[in-house]
Amino acid sequence: MNAHPLNLAVRFLLEIAILLALGAWGWQRAEGWPRWLLAIGLPLVAAAAWGVFRVPNDPGPAPVAVPGLVRLLFELALFGLAIWALFHMKYYRLGWVMAVVSLAHYLVSYDRVVWLLGE
Repeated sequence: MNAHPLNLAVRFLLEIAILLALGAWGWQRAEGWPRWLLAIGLPLVAAAAWGVFRVPNDPGPAPVAVPGLVRLLFELALFGLAIWALFHMKYYRLGWVMAVVSLAHYLVSYDRVVWLLGE
């Protein structure tokens, strides 16, 4: 079920939601030029790390190969950080929606989770 187009679309939207949540949180946390640094820097660092630290052949080569468990924990940490950021900004409904959709995504992607745990 992991490779189903609908599931891949949900995953992509969740990844975009992570970047938006981190950028919005960074914007709210500072004033002046640090506001811009956080609002742009946090999503850039998260996106770069997401693309660099990968399990080999997931899909394609990994710039920095990590074990499956490390990748799974990294993904869960980013999702958790974005959900926390939404709650911290008092966007409770959005936080709950992201939490439920993220959980549903990982439940539907059980084959990928099992694969990651076996890598």
